[in-house]
Amino acid sequence: MKYICFLFLGLINFNLFAQEFSIDKLPDSLKENTNAIKQFESVKVTIKSSSKAVVHRKYVITILNSDGDDHAKYYNVYTKLITLSDISGKLFDANGKLIRSIKKKDIADLSMADDVSLLTDTRSKSFSFYHKSYPYTVEFEDEQVYDGMFFLPNWMPFDDEKMSVVKSQFSVEMPLDYTIRYKQYNYLKNPSIVEDKTRVLSWEINHYKAIVYEEMSPSWRSITPSVFIAATDFEFGEYKGNMSTWKTLGLFVTELNKGKSDLPDNIKQDVKTIISGLATIKEKTEALYAYMQKNTRYISIQLGIGSWQPFDAKYVANNKYGDCKALSNYMVSLLAEAGIKAHYVLIDAGEFPRKLLDEFPAPMFNHAIACVPNGIDTIWLECTSQSAAPGYMGTFTGNRKALLIADDGGHIVNTPMYKPSDNQQIRMVVASVNSQGDLNASLKTRFTGEQQELQHSLIHDASESKRNKYLNSVISLPTYKVTKSAYKELRQSNPEVIEELQIEAPGYATVSGKRLFVTPNLFNKAGFRLPDLAIRQYPIVFRANYFDVDTVQITIPSEYTIESLPKSVSLKSDFGDYNISFSYAGNKIEMVRKYTRQKAEWPKERYADAQKFFDGVRKADNGRFVFVKNE
Repeated sequence: MKYICFLFLGLINFNLFAQEFSIDKLPDSLKENTNAIKQFESVKVTIKSSSKAVVHRKYVITILNSDGDDHAKYYNVYTKLITLSDISGKLFDANGKLIRSIKKKDIADLSMADDVSLLTDTRSKSFSFYHKSYPYTVEFEDEQVYDGMFFLPNWMPFDDEKMSVVKSQFSVEMPLDYTIRYKQYNYLKNPSIVEDKTRVLSWEINHYKAIVYEEMSPSWRSITPSVFIAATDFEFGEYKGNMSTWKTLGLFVTELNKGKSDLPDNIKQDVKTIISGLATIKEKTEALYAYMQKNTRYISIQLGIGSWQPFDAKYVANNKYGDCKALSNYMVSLLAEAGIKAHYVLIDAGEFPRKLLDEFPAPMFNHAIACVPNGIDTIWLECTSQSAAPGYMGTFTGNRKALLIADDGGHIVNTPMYKPSDNQQIRMVVASVNSQGDLNASLKTRFTGEQQELQHSLIHDASESKRNKYLNSVISLPTYKVTKSAYKELRQSNPEVIEELQIEAPGYATVSGKRLFVTPNLFNKAGFRLPDLAIRQYPIVFRANYFDVDTVQITIPSEYTIESLPKSVSLKSDFGDYNISFSYAGNKIEMVRKYTRQKAEWPKERYADAQKFFDGVRKADNGRFVFVKNE
């Protein structure tokens, strides 16, 4: 009788699961352009005190096709200060029948160490069912305990494009005498607040259609709903702090760094020798930066609170390595020994930095740099690079806000912004084509600012074989060979690289009967096209400023006469300033192309205008000369 009862209850549970998470009853809008459906998600943060928080997660995802398989994988991390436990997982077939449950021995437990990490206590746990019969559903659940409240999780219901969300919940429970701060994006309602013995803030979304990426879209964070939370009073390791303001957060970082600036006597002597005879702050800073680059290298060390606290300057001096925090602290210490006031700076590095907001202080950083106030010419220093020019921030840390740590706390500052005139690519091509259509070309290109970063990497980070392999694959010619390459570099706050290439391209020009067809824009065509859209969903974003000038001269065999040449084109709009001119004199083609792009954002209603502009550029870039062979 008991057996029958348990069997009956099991059938009820099965039926409930099948009914609750069946995709058959979902509206068609949630199935369109969708690889996976997040049927349910719950993220519960329970704040026990200023030193402890518990995070419980549970989610159910239905995978519709092979492109959604990544969403069926479990993955989470833990450290010395964040434990991870109570991991469970289940796999269900299309009818909601339980196929398999996770066993503890099936969960991979791996170190997060990599090629640049000397030591780290960060580990990951992961699992995949590797199921290939669609649709199928996975359910995962786990719990993390945070020993310290410096970092707290955020809520981003959309993991990726082409995933729809049926229901996702986020809640934060805290003592009545504790205040949590939050910042919500693309969530128009206020959180639900319930107070009894504790205070609970809750957010929820229901029935959100999948997001499909559009060319030139804004960042993922700016188009999807999310909530970020941050502590007020907190404990982290053996330290206490407050992040109600940027000033108090900066004071906490100052406390972390206290007593870590002492240098060994031999390094102090080196500093005196290096700056002897140098007059200005700029000269001394650049000399000491070069010394630091020559005598240290970047290695990541992430252990406990060490993920935010730098190793002291003596450690770096003696071992000749450090992570971004240690190297930046070391650089500040070298400058202090020279009598130069410098600052440790926290920043969110990378292509899509999180925006620091005056009203929402939070530890949204992944990197540390240094800077030297020098009147209007603040000198910024990337301390993890052994080759970067002093003063240059570029695409990794430029054009964004950062937290400068001063004696009186934290201050929001702006790193350098690079205008189109700072990011130049000025190229001169002198070439000839023979009667078989084979091309021989000499290129000399001057790159500056953000446009020199690739060439800088080719000089400093690539072996000769890798550099040659890259150069012989990147140019959009059907067949070619780079027979010679050379580079010169100018180290300055806006660095410059001169690249010289010799290229042979068999069959570059098309020979058809008596005619020879030559497209002179060899190396800088705008190849992409904005696709046709019935409705544009998101604003149009340009993320880069640049200015290009290409001058191409091609000598044509003397036995050919010009039959037609392309028209010169001038396009000036909000989306760019483009000019290309074509001429022919004697037996020589000349093309001059100038193109300026501005970093900007436009409303989605301007999409057709943007599409028209880029279509015009693409068409003009493919302008072609036609020659006829003399009888």
